Amino acid sequence: MQEKYLFEYAVIRIVPKVEREEFCNVGIILYCKDQKFLQTQFTINEARVKCLDEKADIPEIQSYLQAFEKICKGARDGGPIAQLDMPSRFRWLTAQRSTILQTSRVHPGFCASAQEALIRLHGQLVL
Repeated sequence: MQEKYLFEYAVIRIVPKVEREEFCNVGIILYCKDQKFLQTQFTINEARVKCLDEKADIPEIQSYLQAFEKICKGARDGGPIAQLDMPSRFRWLTAQRSTILQTSRVHPGFCASAQEALIRLHGQLVL
């Protein structure tokens, strides 16, 4: 029997007009301490975003999501947050904020493979 590992995840949302609080799911961020795993996977459905705001700047949104990705990886060009330890990076990325890029509350789960859980959640909640 495979061992199960506790993981935490949040859904990444695009909120084009923050004052209206309408959003579409574009990604998942998943953290598993025991597997030393912190990654994000995202897919922008431009048509969905444009339904909420026809003037949404898709390249700008992509750059924000790429910044999330750099922070997850701990990239040198990811800024000071990317230099924090993995749990701190996850907590910073999933902190509540009122900007165009937001995350849901953090949810727990169990998995044998954090990578497989990320792919499964992305398929279920984003695609």
